[in-house]
Amino acid sequence: MLEIDWVIIDCVDIDAMSTFWRRALDFEQVWTGPSGGYLLAAKDGSQLRLGLMPCQDGKTAKNRLHLDLRPADQQAEVRRLEGLGARRVDIGQGDVSWVVMADPEGNEFCVLRPRAEA
Repeated sequence: MLEIDWVIIDCVDIDAMSTFWRRALDFEQVWTGPSGGYLLAAKDGSQLRLGLMPCQDGKTAKNRLHLDLRPADQQAEVRRLEGLGARRVDIGQGDVSWVVMADPEGNEFCVLRPRAEA
């Protein structure tokens, strides 16, 4: 069996991105790697983890991979994420039930409707 262990995001400002994603997902920083990368993990003891790797190049195109996040209250979560520094973005998605957002470095992610509404 094969499972995804980490999802990695390249970051120009790794500290700012760590702050954003830790607050957005209620994760904590659990490790700093030899190359300066950070490993963030869920505080609830689940196996959810996110890696942040330093890089010099800023984002220049639409992500080829993105996160889909499912909250209990979509609009409340969108407002909370905007307060943390995310913004709504239009990538040509049209009229859809999810909200496309970007983190502080422009990496797109989607905020879905609650599962009961999906």
